[in-house]
Amino acid sequence: MEATDQDRKIKVLIVDDSVVYRSQVRAALEKIENVSIVGVAASGKIALDKVKQSPVDLIILDLEMPEMSGIEVLKNLNSINFKGKILVFSAVSKRGADITLTALSLGAADFVTKPGPQLTDSQFPVEPSEKIRELIAPKITAIFPENNTNNEVQTSVHIDLPVFTSIDTQQWTTFLPEILVIGSSTGGPTMLERIFAELKLAPLCPFLIVQHMPPVFTATLAERLSKISGLSISEAKNGMPIEKGKGYLAPGDFHMTVRGSAEGPIIELNQGPQINSVRPAVDPLFESAAKIFKARCLGIVLTGMGADGKDGSIKIKEHGGSVVIQSEKSCVVFGMPGAVKSVNAYDFELCPDEIINILKQKVFTSFRFAV
Repeated sequence: MEATDQDRKIKVLIVDDSVVYRSQVRAALEKIENVSIVGVAASGKIALDKVKQSPVDLIILDLEMPEMSGIEVLKNLNSINFKGKILVFSAVSKRGADITLTALSLGAADFVTKPGPQLTDSQFPVEPSEKIRELIAPKITAIFPENNTNNEVQTSVHIDLPVFTSIDTQQWTTFLPEILVIGSSTGGPTMLERIFAELKLAPLCPFLIVQHMPPVFTATLAERLSKISGLSISEAKNGMPIEKGKGYLAPGDFHMTVRGSAEGPIIELNQGPQINSVRPAVDPLFESAAKIFKARCLGIVLTGMGADGKDGSIKIKEHGGSVVIQSEKSCVVFGMPGAVKSVNAYDFELCPDEIINILKQKVFTSFRFAV
């Protein structure tokens, strides 16, 4: 039987204990093409019952609910092998950031920060439901690219593509970066945690990370990565010297760049205009690191929505450095790696385990402990 337009729509379940938020999220989703609201639930228990009763592609899940929290809902969904996607609502607070990163580690695809404690006209210059739609719609587009007519990265036609020389076997054998730069977005926190959980050895060079996240969340992510890895990973501060063996994460709402020289690099933060609709953005970090470290710069572009990292990867390749992108199959969203791939500005497309192996070979190595 041929699928109907209704069958092709993304089936969404809204879970929130607040009747105000449930109604506003419903109003927001009703304005999004290709979405069908199949139910609302005022508690985690009701949500689990609904999931068992009918197909659900996406759950919009509040994390802080009485009786059964969003974290408990996620654990229960994992136990029944739920195949759909989960987008969580998070409070903008230290506690909210902690819970959100736990939710992502349990399989949530992404998060949006919950607008204010009260949805009032005085808070927003637009309707509350419109504000929520602006937050949620791009996430749904990224998580379900097959349901969209306009994919983020069009690869069927390329005109005047730059041509880069991929690093050959001999070059790769002797290649040792003096700086590692990493960019990620949707799915990135979980991937970063997975990678750094495996990197227990001392790094031979500094590493700088841009993850698309708001303030508070980046500080919490830096703490988690540091704890998981046992490495020194901190939220970057303006003017901070970049030291070998240490990691730096761009703070929310600040672009992070490298200035100075390869012998004495320094972190520079700025609140310039958003780039690729985000701040922090990956491109400024990659471009500045490539300019200073040239052929000794290693860039890694992980899962994420949008095209951030493409221009920066081009600069790394133009300066003779090396770029690795995460494989499409292993990404939550292939937008960022796909954008880099579309302009050929990469050397390897690898799954997470292969990325970990490369980092162990080139950056995180026990050689540092040799006498």
